[in-house]
Amino acid sequence: MSDAAQPTAAEVRAAAEAVKTALDRHLAAVERRSGEDDPAVYEAFNELAVAAESYDELLYDRYDEVTPFEIPAAEDVLPPYTGPEEPSALSVLIRRDYAVVEPQRLLAHAQRIEAADSDISDASDTSDTSGTVHGALGLLFGEYEPDEIASRHKEFGLEEGDSTLWVTASDEPTEPGEWLEAPFEQVDPAEVVCRFDVSAVFDEDLDDDVHDLDEPDDTGDDLEDGPVPALDTDR
Repeated sequence: MSDAAQPTAAEVRAAAEAVKTALDRHLAAVERRSGEDDPAVYEAFNELAVAAESYDELLYDRYDEVTPFEIPAAEDVLPPYTGPEEPSALSVLIRRDYAVVEPQRLLAHAQRIEAADSDISDASDTSDTSGTVHGALGLLFGEYEPDEIASRHKEFGLEEGDSTLWVTASDEPTEPGEWLEAPFEQVDPAEVVCRFDVSAVFDEDLDDDVHDLDEPDDTGDDLEDGPVPALDTDR
């Protein structure tokens, strides 16, 4: 970045003051919050995030320095629930990812399914459907419920990946066939009652924290004589 495009020292100072103001407003909103999902707290949090990000950018552009703040983006946080207080309908959206780690095991299961459906005693005498991975997956999910596949995935040659479950509320049930062409496109985050995420990333983060705790002190000093470790302030 050229010198002409760099922010002035006054602009950086103003951005720092904006962070201080946003911090005060956030604390005041937290102290006055009416419940766990108070919209005022959510709004103050987003304002603080914007102010901190702006200050961080200006500080780097002017002085080539950064802040220790790491505030999640607003799109990574569900907004407060604003759906019906007494919903008469709900939708459950589920995504489960799998890796095909043992295709031969998957194909063998598909051949047995196809043989049983066709009343064929010799499972090797099957059509081409069970001879391809995509055909075998079609047979597998046509034969078993998704929950059963989730509980028996190793048996079918699959490995679990990330999964998520969202429960959304609404005032009225949808009409038959209304959303079948695009079942996952019209989800209002403000109508999500709850969500449950499962990912190996969470386990990796936990493992990293455990490893950090297990690492010996390079200085060889006892904890009483060494510096006090900083608190983790991530939200």
